[in-house]
Amino acid sequence: MAELKLSESRDLTRIERIGAHSHIRGLGLDSALEARVVSEGMVGQASARKAAGVILQMIKEGKIAGRGVLLAGQPGTGKTAIAMGMAKSLGQETPFAMMAGSELFSLEISKTEALMQAFRKAIGVRIKEETEVIEGEVVEVQIDRPAVSGAASKTGKLTLKTTEMETVYDLGAKMIEALGKEKVQSGDVIAIDKASGKITKLGRSFARSRDYDAVGPQTKFVQCPDGELQKRKEVVHCVTLHEIDVINSSGSMRLFYGVERSMRLFYGVERSGINGKHALIPGPRWTQGFLALFTGDTGEIRAEVREQIDTKVAEWREEGKAEIVPGVLFIDEVHMLDIECFSFLNRALENEMAPILVVATNRGITTIRGTNYKSPHGIPIDLLDRLLIISTQPYTEDEIRKILDIRCQEEDVEMSEDAKVLLTKIGVEASLRYAIHLITAASLACQKRKGKLVEMEDISRVYQLFLDVKRSTQYLMEYQNQYMFNEVLTREGDEDEATAMHS
Repeated sequence: MAELKLSESRDLTRIERIGAHSHIRGLGLDSALEARVVSEGMVGQASARKAAGVILQMIKEGKIAGRGVLLAGQPGTGKTAIAMGMAKSLGQETPFAMMAGSELFSLEISKTEALMQAFRKAIGVRIKEETEVIEGEVVEVQIDRPAVSGAASKTGKLTLKTTEMETVYDLGAKMIEALGKEKVQSGDVIAIDKASGKITKLGRSFARSRDYDAVGPQTKFVQCPDGELQKRKEVVHCVTLHEIDVINSSGSMRLFYGVERSMRLFYGVERSGINGKHALIPGPRWTQGFLALFTGDTGEIRAEVREQIDTKVAEWREEGKAEIVPGVLFIDEVHMLDIECFSFLNRALENEMAPILVVATNRGITTIRGTNYKSPHGIPIDLLDRLLIISTQPYTEDEIRKILDIRCQEEDVEMSEDAKVLLTKIGVEASLRYAIHLITAASLACQKRKGKLVEMEDISRVYQLFLDVKRSTQYLMEYQNQYMFNEVLTREGDEDEATAMHS
């Protein structure tokens, strides 16, 4: 058993990837919405995190739909980290869509269509649906494998019983595979969703509790189900409006079929009589819409399709079958949007089903893209009026040290105290991002000299190999005559700008 656990942990480590914000677990707030010093991967930015926590509380109470939040601050002050923290704190069911402002200009679809798709990715629909479930105790699983490989696919029989009845089901290849994956054997109590074919093990029957002397601590014993084998249960699907759009817009699917039919898995389970028995037969449920979900090639979605979907969802809301869950749409580099996009956002925010819009920028007073006018953060005043502005401040030396400690743990790098002091000094003088980049590079330099602990010499080595912005600017100023198109830098005012970057 121990060997199995060891191999599993090794596989997980092999596929794990470390991202720039993979250490963020939430906003790090207590029950009174006060920011803890270091919590859930967040350090510093107490006032910004507290403000984000208030927004979060309003989101959970459903009182902020259609409003916007602007995270404004210098580069490297944790704007994206706060947005990620908000997403993690909202939970799994709340949709969170993330995009960069520059993405819109490299897509094959129009800018407004891309924004509309992003908006609908951030609006969730919780749909209640009644489904038929086959629930019973497994009496026998009999699988007939072909004698010759490549011959007819395997077939089998599954005998299920309750306290009142017993039925034999014929199995197809997909159901046999699903039973094998769940390791279903006689004595197990299972439930089979007829719509999707999903098999769930509920436990082992009390009648079989004495069959084995040794059972694992995770083994759960349950009573044999009573009544009929087939029962109706209510299940809840959580999907986004964009997913419903894609499924119902592609190929020949011109009309809205309803999520009850189209959101089923790739094979359904149908019931038919065969020789006086029942059969569990996998039936294909592939649609071009499903394919579009995985390939990402959605293209333009027609307005009529969206109108039909909105009408249907509104009907479900009135009947109590569905519930709208406004999520969060995060747009980074919002200053990269142009005046057309800002006009679209103004209108979209007024929609009753609009998500919470969180935008971030590191620009000061700059030109609004697509115009000759200047505005704070490059955002038109009429849109700024609709946004709650949260400001982020530069990190202190102590906060930079704590962030570097967290990143060292995340990247699994052991570093000496002196090396951390030097790295913190580099973070203060150059930038926090540059210091974070040096962690893994210094770890590789340490491995090269066959050391176990990253020392000051490793930090110094990679500091000399990789330039930060200030040293790179100084180098350019000294050797600009040896570069191509150097006359661009000699124009009036450019030297002052380069000097300002250097200082």
